[in-house]
Amino acid sequence: MLLIHCPYCEDTLPELEFTYAGEAHIARPADPSALSDDEWRDFLFIRTNARGPHYERWRHIGCGRFFNALRDTVSDRFLTTYKAGEARRPLTNEAAE
Repeated sequence: MLLIHCPYCEDTLPELEFTYAGEAHIARPADPSALSDDEWRDFLFIRTNARGPHYERWRHIGCGRFFNALRDTVSDRFLTTYKAGEARRPLTNEAAE
């Protein structure tokens, strides 16, 4: 069973308590109406889908809050979680291994 730490509740709970919400730290366009159809499509659908450490956004169903996580997509291990709005956590050598 995958366990995820909610940085708001300060509790580590089963994956069933959480919902994946996409890639974290996506730069939103300031004026979406100024984008071409191709640029808008890329913003909506094209993601890095990295192999290894990857920044993601998750929602804890219990408290209803969104938070960010650094998860290794190869091992499916959560390396860290942190509150939405906080700066991206740096990728350490330990996380990259």
